[in-house]
Parts: sequence; C-alpha cells; structure tokens
Amino acid sequence: MLRAVPRTTKLTPKTAKPAKRTKASPAQSTVAREDYLECILQLIQSKGLARAVDIATTLDIAQPSVTAMTQRLAAEGLLTYEKYRGITLTTEGEKLASAIIQRHQILTRLLRHFGLDEATIYRDVEGMEHHISRKTLDAFDALTAELDRSPALVTRLREAMA
Repeated sequence: MLRAVPRTTKLTPKTAKPAKRTKASPAQSTVAREDYLECILQLIQSKGLARAVDIATTLDIAQPSVTAMTQRLAAEGLLTYEKYRGITLTTEGEKLASAIIQRHQILTRLLRHFGLDEATIYRDVEGMEHHISRKTLDAFDALTAELDRSPALVTRLREAMA
C-alpha cells in the first residue's frame, strides 16, 4: 500500500546526491563580519583582550567557526591574532568596529525614547543595524538628539503610542 506524500515533499531518487551547501550571501557575510568586529571591540574594551573562546561564547557560535572568521578578517587586514596574546583590531578594523557600535548606539537611543522594553530594542536594533543607510542613520541621529533635548516631546510621543 502506498502512503500519501505531502505536496511540499520533493521525491528524489535514492541515488541522488545531497544538495551542495551554498556560500553565504554577501548580505549574510557582511552581517556576520560586522557582528564579529563589534564583539571583538567590545571584548577588548571590557576585558582588555579578545579571545576566540570569548567571541564564541558571546556570539553563541562554535569555536571553529570563530577561528575561520577571524582568519578571514585577518586576511582582510581588519585584525591580527597572536598566539597566547589574543585578537587585536588593526586601525582599519577598529575604525569599522567603532562605526558599527556607534550605529548600534544611535538606534538603541532612538528606540528607548519610544519606551520599548530592552529585549525588544535589542532584537530590533540587531535586525536594523546591518541594513540601514548612512543617510537614514544620520536622520535618526538628528531625531534622537532632538528627543534628548525635549522630554515633553518624548512624553507626547509615548502618549500617542499608548
């Protein structure tokens, strides 16, 4: 007796080869790259150094993945790794990481004005920060500065959202 196969299931011959893994898209690659640089700079600022094990723990990623990405970032000239001394950012890597952190801070400050909870803010910023244009970020920065200077406006904004 034949069993019904759901329409979403593709039937393939038993001899079919498994699908090849595809490389990450440029957008996914950029997101990961930025997350690593941001993490490394934050670790350096808080602990004085960044180690692969700390990056893996912070980003909840397997250590071999961290090793592969740090090798790639080193090849791009964004960081250096010295055995027993950890990972350091090059001048270019630190400049890029600082810009990523600044972008994160602007978006976080803006969303806090709306009275959102920290978990929502964090999740939304993580989604937005890698895809926002410089022009839009500058506009959000200006808006955030205005909201910082005008508590009455923030109050009206929150009341309008309620």
